[in-house]
Amino acid sequence: MENKPRVLTQKYELGRLLGQGTFAKVYYARSIRTNQSVAVKAIDKEKVLRVGLVDQIKREISVMRLVKHPNIVQLYEVLATRSKIFFVLEYAKGGELFNKVAKGKLKEDVARMYFQQLINAVDFCHSRGVYHRDIKPENLLLDENENLKISDFGLSALAECKRQDGLLHTTCGTPAYVAPEVINRKGYDGAKADIWSCGVVLYVLLAGYLPFHDSNLMELYRKIGKAEFKCPSWFPPEVRRLLCRILDPNPATRISMAKIKESAWFRKGLNSKQSKSETEARDIAAPDRDGSGPSGNSNISSEPKEELTNPPSLNAFDIISLSAGFDLSGLFEEDCRKQEARFTSVQPASVIIAKLEDMARRLKLKVKKKDCGLLRMEGLEEGRKGHLSIDAEIFEITPNFHLVELKKSNGDTMEYQQLLNENIRPVLQDIVWIWQGEREQQTQQQQLQEVSS
Repeated sequence: MENKPRVLTQKYELGRLLGQGTFAKVYYARSIRTNQSVAVKAIDKEKVLRVGLVDQIKREISVMRLVKHPNIVQLYEVLATRSKIFFVLEYAKGGELFNKVAKGKLKEDVARMYFQQLINAVDFCHSRGVYHRDIKPENLLLDENENLKISDFGLSALAECKRQDGLLHTTCGTPAYVAPEVINRKGYDGAKADIWSCGVVLYVLLAGYLPFHDSNLMELYRKIGKAEFKCPSWFPPEVRRLLCRILDPNPATRISMAKIKESAWFRKGLNSKQSKSETEARDIAAPDRDGSGPSGNSNISSEPKEELTNPPSLNAFDIISLSAGFDLSGLFEEDCRKQEARFTSVQPASVIIAKLEDMARRLKLKVKKKDCGLLRMEGLEEGRKGHLSIDAEIFEITPNFHLVELKKSNGDTMEYQQLLNENIRPVLQDIVWIWQGEREQQTQQQQLQEVSS
């Protein structure tokens, strides 16, 4: 008797296992509603918590929402149960590029096509402030039309991860593909490190084997540090020159993305249509970097407002992490959603603060201003678990659009929830554009009304 297929949250029918790692398994799946093929990455929550990879999972989700590009695997949605987190991803029917290279070197035109797509996609990532840090053929997938798709952003970093010296410091990646400055542990430019890895991939595509290889890891690192490699006899002179500039052990003199794209060998076979589609991909994804309010203004203001209180601006990482459908806070903390509430407002920060202070007076809460855009409201009477304390923080998304987060910092959760639902929400309603999560509920109600009518 045939086993009944497993169904994930009544939305996806899970099929065969495509691959697995230490913390996750990837399945082929089908959307029950649209019949579209997808890949579902199932991550074991307990294992991730045990080894402290929570922030890495959250970062991977945020990064994948930033980098929408034809040559990057798309993240459709994130689902979670008590024990698992599920990434619903674009399905790459052609599998790993590694499997193709494992059979032998590729023809020059084919290798160049994959390299062009890789460089365009990685350059796009860099334009969004994202550095992949683990570029290798195993993380490059192919769709049904043989187009390359970058996957696995688990080791990626955002520009916000840089230290004060403007460099990244986490040593990560696959030894044979990693740049020498990453091994040196003195800090590195994420973009320059990715360029090196792209060069190693190009060598592998054309040669069928690695430029740097040794069974002794320290000897391998020595070869990488000195860029000790030899090009096979069949490499064209143009490729040799390009590889010498990419696999330059000095990141300061290593070729840039712009120069790679200008090189004669890279430009062969490119046409205006491809260049146009690349520009369009960049333009389409641009609003995702900045976020936008109901007015459609997608520019985050970096200039201080002409008022006493100047709330902090949200960067792209913050906006995506807080956006509906991708609220990352509840993936691991079971009680987190009970303690936080967020709403957006089209009122100036001064009006929001005045309203919060007025609300606190009505509810007999003592107000303490801590920083710009941050207020603490404390109960005068002791509750079940001490004095109830609520932090209200205001973030500027655009000059005319603010996000306000209310969070219980002390006291009983039930008392907080009761105060929030019975008193705080009604009092603040005239400054609220929408509470987080209500838009989806409104849409569902509208759909139900349409069906019933």
